[in-house]
Amino acid sequence: QVQLVESGGGLVQPGGSLSLSCAASGSIAGIAAMAWFRQASGKERELVASITRGGSTNYADSVKGRFTISRDNAKNTVYLQMNSLKPEDTAVYLCNARKFDARQYWGQGTQVTVSS
Repeated sequence: QVQLVESGGGLVQPGGSLSLSCAASGSIAGIAAMAWFRQASGKERELVASITRGGSTNYADSVKGRFTISRDNAKNTVYLQMNSLKPEDTAVYLCNARKFDARQYWGQGTQVTVSS
């Protein structure tokens, strides 16, 4: 099993920045891609950003140009740098890992609140 632990969430003012981390442990071999999802109150879970084993990235239109997903393979960690934050970005952010056999794993989530 893969364990994913998120950190870095918190309260930030509109226009501010925040960086999230997701540390993977356990059976990490065979991970094809990792991603950040978010779920706002009363809304469906949505894909925010993803990064493949080969380094290809993809972003939701709503965060394109503001968020950056990156990885540190030596630390088995994926990051999400969030800039120019908006109140609409308020949500629980969850780390996701997908293996080549299509198995998926989820972290517990970290709360991001953008408010003045």
